[in-house]
Amino acid sequence: MSIAIIILSIFLPPIAVALVHGVGKQLFINIILTLLGGLPGIIHALWINGK
Repeated sequence: MSIAIIILSIFLPPIAVALVHGVGKQLFINIILTLLGGLPGIIHALWINGK
């Protein structure tokens, strides 16, 4: 995982997930988690992009 993806995962989690995985199930899950609270979206983005 590059530094740019880590920074995007912290500040703009849905964009980071979309860049790595494209538009799909993981992006929509991340958008919902980000809307429910910023921290769940960040954790999800770091976890998904770290695989």
